Amino acid sequence: MSLLRAFSKEQIINKINFENPWWKTNKIDEYYSSMKKRLYFDLFSQLVYEKKIKRAIVLMGPRRVGKTVMLFHLVQDLINNNIPAKSICYLSIENPIYNGLTLEEMLLHFLEHTNQEPSSELYIIFDEIQYLKNWEVHLKILVDSYHKIKFIVSGSAAAALKLKSIESGAGRFTDFMLPPLTFYEYIDLKNLSHLISQKIKKWKGISANYYHTNNMDEFNKHFVDYINFGGYPEVSLSKEIQLDPGRYIRNDIVDKVLLRDLPSLYGINDVQELNSLFTTIAYNTGNEFTYEELSKNSGIVKNTLKKYIEYLEAAFLIRVINKIDQSAKKFKRATSFKIYLTNPSLRSALFSPLKEDDDFIGNMVETAIFSQWGHNTSFKPYYARWKNGEVDIVSLSAEKQKPLWAVEIKWSNRYVKSIQKLSNLKSFCNQNNLDRTLITTKDIEEIIESDGLIYDFTPSSLYCYTVGRNAIERRLNKSMAISH
Repeated sequence: MSLLRAFSKEQIINKINFENPWWKTNKIDEYYSSMKKRLYFDLFSQLVYEKKIKRAIVLMGPRRVGKTVMLFHLVQDLINNNIPAKSICYLSIENPIYNGLTLEEMLLHFLEHTNQEPSSELYIIFDEIQYLKNWEVHLKILVDSYHKIKFIVSGSAAAALKLKSIESGAGRFTDFMLPPLTFYEYIDLKNLSHLISQKIKKWKGISANYYHTNNMDEFNKHFVDYINFGGYPEVSLSKEIQLDPGRYIRNDIVDKVLLRDLPSLYGINDVQELNSLFTTIAYNTGNEFTYEELSKNSGIVKNTLKKYIEYLEAAFLIRVINKIDQSAKKFKRATSFKIYLTNPSLRSALFSPLKEDDDFIGNMVETAIFSQWGHNTSFKPYYARWKNGEVDIVSLSAEKQKPLWAVEIKWSNRYVKSIQKLSNLKSFCNQNNLDRTLITTKDIEEIIESDGLIYDFTPSSLYCYTVGRNAIERRLNKSMAISH
């Protein structure tokens, strides 16, 4: 006789009731309602309200960027928009009580318990979907079978979800990636927007939004805090977690991704090898790497290294930036490249938070700025490197592959008075017919013209804020235009 006992139907129904308190109160738990919405919320909710296209929404992203909170904010938004509370069901797949149940069985439990028809307009949310084996097959069947129901799923194993979503969800799933917090969102989340005012900059007849602060010292203090703690909403808002971010982030994010998600997805046997590589990259974020050096330092053979880097990029932990030469030509074989963490606060958690005058702060400023560009999904940055020089960020036009602009990132004011020290940047601009360039500083704003080249000096923190804000607002404006 088997001693194994399955959960009873009554226990499952009790759990479903517990997970959906709004059926009685019309309100989500105060723990979630007290939190501010992420600025990505409107982009995400538009997909959910879309009626014409019958697709499941797959909300994916790294661990701890606020996906579950966003789902609860969605529940409240639906109720506020006159969707009956009992038409919205939230189920957390990682709960052991649902073990062994298919998505359809969970749905049928809900329908029977609430006495609703599958032909009704319903919203079913499956959180942490990656805990269900072959979730993508289950979800595809639901989308094909229940035409009036909107299915929303979320998951933290971004690499796994993306892979499965692409394989099985063609035409049936819409992916929505929630990245770590931008510096703009961090300022918004901490109610610090009073520090910022908006300006317009004009160049060659084109106007662009630009942001300014009247309290540069305080703004920079928040920028360094963002670099250390700011990628994750919970860490940003909790002084307790900031006292020991390593324990929170290492256990909850790095270990689960490196030791569990990636190995199970890609069949990695040597998790210590992967962990060691990631630690090396995190410690040296923003530096140039070659496969030879990495192989020598880590003892991992080159082919395995290439695979690991692909996996870490798919897991949204790192971003590889490719190199161009002084004439903006791409290299046929990428022997060297830069790697940045997608979230600067990962490094502080693994090692220790940095102060604004630490030796490595320059790399972290660069990492923070590159992480903002990661929110601009249509933009692919490069860096230029040749025998005697380098430029940190270059944008190439898609059609002609010619440089559109070049930016040098510095956490220092000394170049404002020593323009001659920017000779690499000057020669790159001259060679590629650029008449204006931007250099970030610690806290000086100034525009200087010299030898026919305009040098726009802008504080790194303001540049970081502007890039992140423009990326999100551009996406919001674009989606508003499409929906109207």
